[in-house]
Amino acid sequence: MKAMRFHDYGDPSVLRYEDVETPDPGAGEVRIRVAASAFNPVDDGIRGGYLQDPFPVELPHTPGIEVSGTVDEVGDGVASLSAGDAVVGFLPMVAPGAAAEYVVAPAESLVPAPTSIPLADAAALPMVGLTAYQALFDDAALTAGQRVLINGAGGAVGGYAVQLAKRAGAHVIATASPRSRDRVRSAGADEVIDHTSTAVTAAVTEPVDVLVNLARIAPDDLVALVARVRPGGVVVNTVPTIPTPGDEERGVRAVGVFVRSDAEQLSKLVAMIDRGELRVDVAEHVPLSELADVHARAGAGELSGKVVVVPDAA
Repeated sequence: MKAMRFHDYGDPSVLRYEDVETPDPGAGEVRIRVAASAFNPVDDGIRGGYLQDPFPVELPHTPGIEVSGTVDEVGDGVASLSAGDAVVGFLPMVAPGAAAEYVVAPAESLVPAPTSIPLADAAALPMVGLTAYQALFDDAALTAGQRVLINGAGGAVGGYAVQLAKRAGAHVIATASPRSRDRVRSAGADEVIDHTSTAVTAAVTEPVDVLVNLARIAPDDLVALVARVRPGGVVVNTVPTIPTPGDEERGVRAVGVFVRSDAEQLSKLVAMIDRGELRVDVAEHVPLSELADVHARAGAGELSGKVVVVPDAA
C-alpha cells in the first residue's frame, strides 16, 4: 500500500510518500480501508520532534490520528464490527496513523460513521470534536446560562467548541481573525472579537465563567485573560506548550486538556451530526501524496479550517 511516513524528525521535507507493507490486524483490532485522515497541529509537532517526550513514536512513523473508512478485515476477538462497516475513530497517538491507504486500529476506539455526510468528511470529527467536548463538559463543566470565552475559535476545535457551547445554552464570546470570522459567527457565537485589531482583554467587558484557550499565544497574554474570569470560574487550555494559569486567590481553576479517545462521547457527536445539531466544516480535501505541503503551509500559518487528506486515486 501507499503511505506517507517520516524516517527522521525534521521539517516537512522528511515526509516520504512510499510503498509499505499492508498491516494485518491483531487481536482486538480491525484493518480499515482509509477513506480519509485529517491534519492536526499535533502531527506537525510529532514530525518536527518537538513532542518526543509525550508522544515517543517509533520511526519510521505514519502520521494521521483521525480516520474514517471501511472495515476491511477483523482481528481475533472482535465481535462489534464486521467487514464493510463504515467507521470513524481517534487512533492511538503513537501508533502508525491513517496517512495511508490502510490502517490498523483498536476496535474499541471506532464507532459507526455519520450517515448524513460523506465518509471522507467524517475524518474531520474525532480528535478535534472530542477535544472541544471534553474541554467544555468534562473539564469546565459548562452549563446553560454561563458565559464562555473561546480564544482561538477560528480553528477546527473552535468550530466544534462554539457549536457545542451554544447548543448547551451558554453565551459564547469567540475570538477569530477576519478570514474565519463569518464561519465562527455561523457556528453560533453571540459575540466575535477580531483579535488582530482589538485587544481581547479590552473587548471582554463583563466577566466570563469559562475561558477556553485554543490559540498558541504568549503565556503572558493568557495570564492577562485570566483576569476576565469571574471568581470561582475555570480556565481550560488545550495548547500543551503554554502553561495553564489559574488564580488561587479568586478560586479560578486551571485545567490543561489532554484529549483522550472516548467511543461513547464520539458516538454522541456522530448522533448530533446525523440529527443536524452539529456541523462538520471541511476547508479542503488534499491528496495523500501532497501531505508534506499541508505540513509546510501549517508551519507558515497559512491553513484556515480543517484539512481532510484522502488517498490518491488509483
